Amino acid sequence: MSTDERPEMQISERELTAMTRDLDELHESTFPGVRKLLDEFSANLAHITRGRSTGRRGFLLGVGGAATLGVAAACSPDDSASTATSTALSTSASATYDGDLKVVALAAALENLAVTAYTGALDAAGKGTLGTVPPAIGVFVQTAMKQHQDHSSAWNAVLTKAGKPTISDAPLTITADQVKALGAAKSVPDVAKLALTLEQAAAETYTFAAANVTDAGGIMTAATIQPVEAMHAAILHFVLGEYPVPDSFIGITNAVKPDALTAR
Repeated sequence: MSTDERPEMQISERELTAMTRDLDELHESTFPGVRKLLDEFSANLAHITRGRSTGRRGFLLGVGGAATLGVAAACSPDDSASTATSTALSTSASATYDGDLKVVALAAALENLAVTAYTGALDAAGKGTLGTVPPAIGVFVQTAMKQHQDHSSAWNAVLTKAGKPTISDAPLTITADQVKALGAAKSVPDVAKLALTLEQAAAETYTFAAANVTDAGGIMTAATIQPVEAMHAAILHFVLGEYPVPDSFIGITNAVKPDALTAR
C-alpha cells in the first residue's frame, strides 16, 4: 500500500473479529426461529396465493406487532422506491409473484444481490485489485455472505412450497448499477461503502416488509432478520471509521420496494 493511501479499515482487526463473532452468534441464535416462522408462513400458502390476511391482527395483538423493529407501524408504502438500470433475468419471466409472495421473491432477490456483492469482493481481493485486505475483513465478508445465503434459501423454500419458481439471481432494477459499482471498486473502503448501501437497503426493506406483509409468520420473519442486516451495516460503519448512531426508528426511504422486482 502506498504512503498516500488511507488505511484499509478504521478499526483494529481484533475489534472487527470480535464484532464478527457477535454477528455470527446473533444469526445462529435467531435463524432456527426464522425457519420455524417460515414453515408457519408456508402452511398458510393457500391464503397467501388468494391474497388473504392470515393473522396480522392476531400477531399485532398477541406479539406486539413490529415492536421488535420499533418502526413498522410508522411505515408507509407510498415512499419512493430505489430505481436504476434493469438487469437481465435468469428467473422465468412467466413466473407470477403477487401479494405476500411478491415480497418473498423480493427478499430472496435482495439477499442474492448481497451474496453477489460479497462474492465479487472476495474474487477481487483474491486477484489483488483491492490492495491490502486485512484477514479480519475476509472473515467478516464470508460470515455475512453465508448469512445472506441462509436467508435467501429460507425465502426460496417458501416460493417452492407455493409452487413458484425460486429466485436464483437478483432480478431487481438496482442490480446492474450495483454490479457496475462493484467492478469499479479499487479498495476495501470502496467495497465497504457499496456493501453498506446494500445492507442499509436490506434493513429498511425488511422494515417495509414487516408493515406490508399480511401473514403473521412473514411479519415476524422480517422482524427477526432485520436486526441481522442492521448489524452488518453497523460493522461496516465501524470499518469505514463512522460511528453508527443507533436509530430508534429505522426508516424505509432506501427500502427496495416490490416494484423493483423484475421477475413477474
